[in-house]
Amino acid sequence: MKELVEVIAKALVDNPDEVVVTEKTEGRNIVIELHVASSDMGKVIGKQGRIAKAIRSVVKAASSKEDLRVDVEIV
Repeated sequence: MKELVEVIAKALVDNPDEVVVTEKTEGRNIVIELHVASSDMGKVIGKQGRIAKAIRSVVKAASSKEDLRVDVEIV
């Protein structure tokens, strides 16, 4: 899941070198934290959070096969 978020985020931003993705596992829950440059924050969130919702939807669909709950946090 971490790699999936990283690939999506790097495709969206102007500074792909500053994209950092961390993954924390707590039982069947996984928290993925996405860190981007402050200038790229708007591109990752999108208008009214549409891009952020789309990223979360893709990750949720990918994680449903493995029966895990994955939360994506944009920091």
